Amino acid sequence: MKKNLLWAFALLLAAAVLGACSSSSDKGKQTDEPAKEEAPAGDATDANKDEKTGGEVNIYTARHYDVDAILYEDFTEKTGIKVNVIEAKAPELIERLKREGKNTPADLFVTVDGGILHSAKEEDLLQAVESEVIEENVPAELRDPDNQWIGLSTRARVIVYSKDRVKPEELSTYEDLATDKWKDKLLVRSSDSLYNQSLLASLIAIDGEDKAKEWAQGIVNNLAREPEGGDRDQARAIVAGVGDVAIMNSYYVGRMSVSDEAEDVKVFDQIGVFFPNQETTGTHINISGAGLVKHSKNKENAVKLIEYLTSVEAQEEVSKENFEFPVNEEAKLPEVMAEWGTFTPQKVEFADYGKYNPKAVELMNEVGWK
Repeated sequence: MKKNLLWAFALLLAAAVLGACSSSSDKGKQTDEPAKEEAPAGDATDANKDEKTGGEVNIYTARHYDVDAILYEDFTEKTGIKVNVIEAKAPELIERLKREGKNTPADLFVTVDGGILHSAKEEDLLQAVESEVIEENVPAELRDPDNQWIGLSTRARVIVYSKDRVKPEELSTYEDLATDKWKDKLLVRSSDSLYNQSLLASLIAIDGEDKAKEWAQGIVNNLAREPEGGDRDQARAIVAGVGDVAIMNSYYVGRMSVSDEAEDVKVFDQIGVFFPNQETTGTHINISGAGLVKHSKNKENAVKLIEYLTSVEAQEEVSKENFEFPVNEEAKLPEVMAEWGTFTPQKVEFADYGKYNPKAVELMNEVGWK
């Protein structure tokens, strides 16, 4: 009996020793329990996401072009910076910026008129942009003197004419359009158009109020019909035989060349583009631009976006898709625009468009420009 008990005790002791050795040797080795999965890089927390993607930039914009969305997406892909966009008319956005004050989420204010950009500056809504890249990309005449807004593209207010009924050598200046030579042959959109208001404002800056009013009266006297529709409607009216010449923005002509509407392409084929005042004061241009909002929370990202939008790559995309003139002189023009040839622009401060806008509207009302 004693032998049996001793033998059993010996077996138990041996088992205990073997178990301890096995437990010790398994330390640090893979077990049958499934390993815990590690979170993919950047997905652990929202904070990590923001850090790795570069944050965001918020835009208040009065531009409504497809090419802008394409460029914003490309910028995000290249930098990881998310672009958030709020679209509205420029006056509405300016009022919103004033109302929001320091609490605004906006980083950039983008619009399509030099006078409005200057008004945003005068309202103390913008701040200076500091970037050697931007200064290299954009010539000084297409930037605010204090760099509170930066030009992104330009468009020219040109004379469009019927190739069948008008020879280019018959055309010369904006002033010539107000002479009896073009009686009942001129087409232009209404005085509500900011494009026409800025054109007249530029003439006030150049010639003074009296001559500008005389010009506006001549335009009204020569109209082939009362103003109606947009710029492209004036081109269509030329081809329909309503009038022979029209005042239009250049980029509308280019867009008609690639329109999904076959009739618009036919219209494009029958009209020509003429840059007026090449021997005198130059062709009127207006500008699209971006202002850095005074209370921007993402200033660094906003400046990076302007740097990208003024790069050769982005500038050529704007011209190709929307037929606007690039501000970066290294950017190449699409074939349609290159065929129009080069031109000399007016030497008028963009700020004058805003300064003389009230007087321009007043003169238009006085002469009956509807």
